Amino acid sequence: MASPEEMAATMLANVKEKTGKTLPQWLKLTKASKLEKHGQIVKMLKTDHQVTHGFANLIAHEALQSGAAHADSTDLVAAQYSGKKVALQPIYDELLKVITKLGKDVELAPKKAYVSLRRNKQFGLIQPSTATRVDLGLNLKGTEPTDRLEASGSFNSMCTHRVRLSSPKDVDAKVKAWIKQAYQAS
Repeated sequence: MASPEEMAATMLANVKEKTGKTLPQWLKLTKASKLEKHGQIVKMLKTDHQVTHGFANLIAHEALQSGAAHADSTDLVAAQYSGKKVALQPIYDELLKVITKLGKDVELAPKKAYVSLRRNKQFGLIQPSTATRVDLGLNLKGTEPTDRLEASGSFNSMCTHRVRLSSPKDVDAKVKAWIKQAYQAS
């Protein structure tokens, strides 16, 4: 049976699919409501937005988490997938589904232009590079490049390889295996 942390991670990865909005969008909405109590936020999400109780509870917990670092992280990811890059959010969401299942020790560290994937050390990154493509950088030392798993070159010196993703469907079994391999090597 999954732990509460694993269940929360799975729910976080599925927020957009199940509620129609990304977590950053829900957090912005709850902040704008100026509600300060957990129960008030849950009631507002359920009543005004037809969010199920489980997701309303999760969103309320996330909204009330203390610490500016969490808010800054959320804002950084929201900024990455805004404007011309808003259509790339489903690719990021699909990658999160895979990454959050790797283990409890996975840390997502959003930066201005990308999200660093860390364990004991960085094992990868997710970057919306163009208006039509997300680049997945991975540390796979000793792995030969292929047509899809290319050498990172000038893409990012923190990664050995890059995979170009233009659709959530591109996050296939091969990509999942490369992510797991990079995670296990970190």
